[in-house]
Amino acid sequence: MQRNDPGDRERIRGASLMELLVALVLGSLLLGLAAPAWNEWIATSELMNEAQHLAGSLHRARAEAINSGLRVNMCPSGGGRTCVPTGTWDHGWILFIDANGDGQVNEGERVLWTEEAAPPGISTTANAPLKRYVSYTSLGHARLLDGALQMGTFTLCRRGRSAVEVVLAHSGRARIARSTAVCP
Repeated sequence: MQRNDPGDRERIRGASLMELLVALVLGSLLLGLAAPAWNEWIATSELMNEAQHLAGSLHRARAEAINSGLRVNMCPSGGGRTCVPTGTWDHGWILFIDANGDGQVNEGERVLWTEEAAPPGISTTANAPLKRYVSYTSLGHARLLDGALQMGTFTLCRRGRSAVEVVLAHSGRARIARSTAVCP
């Protein structure tokens, strides 16, 4: 067995106070530079996430209409089981089978899905054809209750960020598009 001689040991050296201070200053500087980028990334992710929820709900409504052979509507909701004709979708929405074609959830009509309100600071508005509801026929086409073609754009905004749009095409399919418009 070999014994270590105290003279053979390497000298273990710690960091000096000056080295620690320089490391702390550099770390703080890097953190200060990264924080705004991190906040920007979080805000953009939340906006895109909400757009994906909306587009996913449109896809779900369309698929349910095709599979069930019945008209399926999606409308803005105040967090309940009724449609509210406000034109803003940021308080959530519901999907339901509209058996009688009146655009409202009546007794006996099944609610398929409810979506909660958007995160604070995100607004969701729609242009005129989509303000009150989106309605899918059994063929998967988006049509107004009177049978007219229904297509348009949902705009999702967060102050100071670029808007994100969910575009409903004449085929009934939805897609997400980034906008160059900056939200007020």
